Amino acid sequence: MQKTATQTLSGHDRALDWASLFVALCAQVTLPLPFTPVPLTLQNFGVLLVGLTLGSRRGFAVLALYLVEGAVGMPVFNPAGHGGVAQLLGPTGGYLLAYPFVAALAGWIMERGRKTFARAAVAGLLAEVVLFASGISWLAVLTQSFAQAVRFGLYWFVFAEVIKVLSAAAIAAGWYRTHKAHP
Repeated sequence: MQKTATQTLSGHDRALDWASLFVALCAQVTLPLPFTPVPLTLQNFGVLLVGLTLGSRRGFAVLALYLVEGAVGMPVFNPAGHGGVAQLLGPTGGYLLAYPFVAALAGWIMERGRKTFARAAVAGLLAEVVLFASGISWLAVLTQSFAQAVRFGLYWFVFAEVIKVLSAAAIAAGWYRTHKAHP
């Protein structure tokens, strides 16, 4: 029997709770960079892994819940920020607000074919494009300069994001391989 959205959000789907906690824990692994207001965190890795493993709808729900938790002041966002709604309106707001869509896109792509490393890597890469488009767009609004937004929100992160995408893809593909072999 399929679970309704009310059942899922009321706690009957414990995977959502654990996934939200996982992203919050990833957010705590933060490296502030002195030359940009955007810190380097494992948050994006958590978002990708949630989307790749839980799928589009559940991934979106987890990250929407995560944003609500952060907006009401729960310490789920990276500790380098101000927390709460202020963090959603600050330099990292564009990235944060994209998280449900990033997870949904990664999950949607994984749902459309064989659960391979290559599919997961492509899903992660395309989801990261959405993430950085949103983050850089928001930074451009705040700085009133697209060039400055790209300097603040992209260049310093490319190498780390490649590692996060590939790691999330490898874990997701392994998870699917294991669960297919042992239903």
